[in-house]
Amino acid sequence: MLPRAEMNVDAVVEKVRPIIDDVRDRGVDAVLEYGERFDRVRSESVRVPHGALREALDATDPQVRAALETSIERARAVHADQRRTDTTTQVVPGGTVTERWVPVARVGLYAPGGLAVYPSSVVMNVVPAQAAGVEGLVVCSPPQQEFGGRPHPLILAAAALLGVDEVWAVGGAQAVALLAYGGTDTDGSALEPVDTVTGPGNVFVTAAKRVLRGRIGIDSEAGTTEIAVLADATADPVHVAADLISQAEHDPSAASVLVTTSPELADAVDAELAAQVGTTKHDERIRTALSGPQSGTILVADLDAGVAVVDAYAAEHLEIQTADASRVAARIRNAGAIFVGPHSPVSLGDYCAGSNHVLPTAGCARHSSGLSVQTFLRGIHVVDYSEDALREVADRVVALAEAEDLPAHGQAVAARFGNRREWTGGQRR
Repeated sequence: MLPRAEMNVDAVVEKVRPIIDDVRDRGVDAVLEYGERFDRVRSESVRVPHGALREALDATDPQVRAALETSIERARAVHADQRRTDTTTQVVPGGTVTERWVPVARVGLYAPGGLAVYPSSVVMNVVPAQAAGVEGLVVCSPPQQEFGGRPHPLILAAAALLGVDEVWAVGGAQAVALLAYGGTDTDGSALEPVDTVTGPGNVFVTAAKRVLRGRIGIDSEAGTTEIAVLADATADPVHVAADLISQAEHDPSAASVLVTTSPELADAVDAELAAQVGTTKHDERIRTALSGPQSGTILVADLDAGVAVVDAYAAEHLEIQTADASRVAARIRNAGAIFVGPHSPVSLGDYCAGSNHVLPTAGCARHSSGLSVQTFLRGIHVVDYSEDALREVADRVVALAEAEDLPAHGQAVAARFGNRREWTGGQRR
């Protein structure tokens, strides 16, 4: 019964599959045609010239540049601590298993370009990839008619600030397909395919990720943004309303959910919403989101019930605005990110908390995490046993192999010590 935005990816899959096949077969020619069709502009090339990145950064408002630098600095501090180190376990004398953490070689990082511009998403994707040690980074963002077929200048500026020199002017399902298959640009240069694609996008980007998963790794199937606020009578209705509005601003389908023990707070928040929405720039978009079936207020008998409700909802963003908010937050099992107390709004996490804002939506926080350094790492077990260490356990391997009716598995061990039929008790006769 909880409100939830509808996102029928399955219905879109069949629409994007022909696009993906076309990009696979025709490469950049198909990509540029789809850009002209969907973004109403035909780019001269896919790859943005290096000089354009520096020009965009030089033209960036100093305050915006300073804000991006703060966002990058704090994100790097948090993500640097996420980097796993290799560990070696001595199982027996002479027998070790090492877990190595190896970054993927090349990743494609998608920055949306629909109803808003998201240089912050460039930061949130690039920083953990760099912290993981990824060597090949390409940022993808849709071409903009207003900017001559290139991505928004703030996307280019953020890439330059992060030291990324490869940016592709391509969006939508065709972007994911080109990242997966690669191609040849209009100047004859190679557009190398990637191993992993991350970053939020619309339902067409999500559907393309679903179709291509397996050929490429993906972070998640991110859907429309959502916020849940768990609040009691101590919460400030002005703050709660402002935070619900902040996420409704993203998209008419965005979800804003209040879960509260206090009918009085619920009424006060309704009054604040009515007062605040009219003062916002995107009031029509916000009203649509707040009045949609995906948004609403849920009254619960007590905080125990409130915790159960928000755990069931598994919000992308969950704010705890209650007495002893830290204690309540510690009880939460399912959320993309948790924001504790009156001075930790979701907007802080969107930009400058140091946390990552690429998070699971649509209830996926029950089983998935947000974007992190681990997204770009693979754990590889390295097994190193000496002759004596293998001899000590060989009879156990043979026994299990024969129990599973896979005798050749056992023979692969026994052959190192003589004929399998002569094998007994871990010793050769």
